[in-house]
Amino acid sequence: MKLGRMNHIGVATPDLDASITFYRDVMGATDITEPFVLDSQKVRVCFVNTPGEGGTAGTQVELLQPTEADSAVGKWLEKNPLGGQHHVCFEVPDIHAAKAEFEAIGKRVLGEPRIGAHGTLIFFVHPKDMGGMLTEIMETPNGH
Repeated sequence: MKLGRMNHIGVATPDLDASITFYRDVMGATDITEPFVLDSQKVRVCFVNTPGEGGTAGTQVELLQPTEADSAVGKWLEKNPLGGQHHVCFEVPDIHAAKAEFEAIGKRVLGEPRIGAHGTLIFFVHPKDMGGMLTEIMETPNGH
């Protein structure tokens, strides 16, 4: 397994619109995607695009608001009502090979690869196996 590009930091929020306002008005973000619902994960999502160097894209902040209280993000917000960092996401060239490698070294993969908010395959690795941090592994999007 080779560490790939950090694609985004996932931030859970109880109010997506208030978080968008915060990133725009307080943090000075000028490139924020339109929110959309990702039904498969029961969340409303948007991305705050940070500037990169040399014309490359920067790391994104993925803002996540649960659409149902029993969703993974909804349950996380029950324990962390102000919201905050939910996960970190790294890219890999082959999602199935990455899953097999994590499992081969005894890491707990949470479910099968599925389509994430970028439209590519993802899976999560349990925080107890990743230094206390929920980690999303994402197949590198085409063209990146």
